[in-house]
Amino acid sequence: MLNIALPKGRLGDCVYELFASIGYSCGDYHEKNRKLVIESADGAVRYFLVKPSDVAIYVERGAADIGVVGKDILMETNPDVYELLDLGLGKCRMAVCAMNGSTQDKSAVLRVATKFPGIAKKYYSSKNRDIEIIRLNGSIELAPILGLSDVIVDIVETGSTLRENNLGVIEEIMPISARLIANKASYKFRSGEVDNIINKLRELI
Repeated sequence: MLNIALPKGRLGDCVYELFASIGYSCGDYHEKNRKLVIESADGAVRYFLVKPSDVAIYVERGAADIGVVGKDILMETNPDVYELLDLGLGKCRMAVCAMNGSTQDKSAVLRVATKFPGIAKKYYSSKNRDIEIIRLNGSIELAPILGLSDVIVDIVETGSTLRENNLGVIEEIMPISARLIANKASYKFRSGEVDNIINKLRELI
């Protein structure tokens, strides 16, 4: 049985449809219930539905053979897994944003509000800029509005929340999309099956 960790929500549904189209379907997937583990009738595949930020943990520790996770999470947590394929789903970007018209004193320590301290530190380290990280878990846009931070580092999809709050992108850090990852030991022993999945998915996307 192949164990696959999927992120809960819209992205996971899209990824499931991809897997189903290449022969890894589960009849119970679309049933409206609270099941977190779904197995195919033939015993070929089992899906785990987990919080998006936890997918890489399940794969790294071997509970799942493969999984799908955002590039932002891979960059932030650096799990010990193989990154195999860019699925091109959930496209967005990691960016630095600030209040429109604001300026930063480059000689001062930059206050950065973010849910992604690892990415922010790595980015500003590459620019030799001293920063103070302000770790927040939600409504990051509020930080510069209230003067808590100078900038934010966050995922930008459409930019509508930024525009509605008089914020704008001032620097782009990297593009983000969903990636197929594999447990290193699982890939070693199941490389033929996983490579076949990669090839079929690549044809689809």
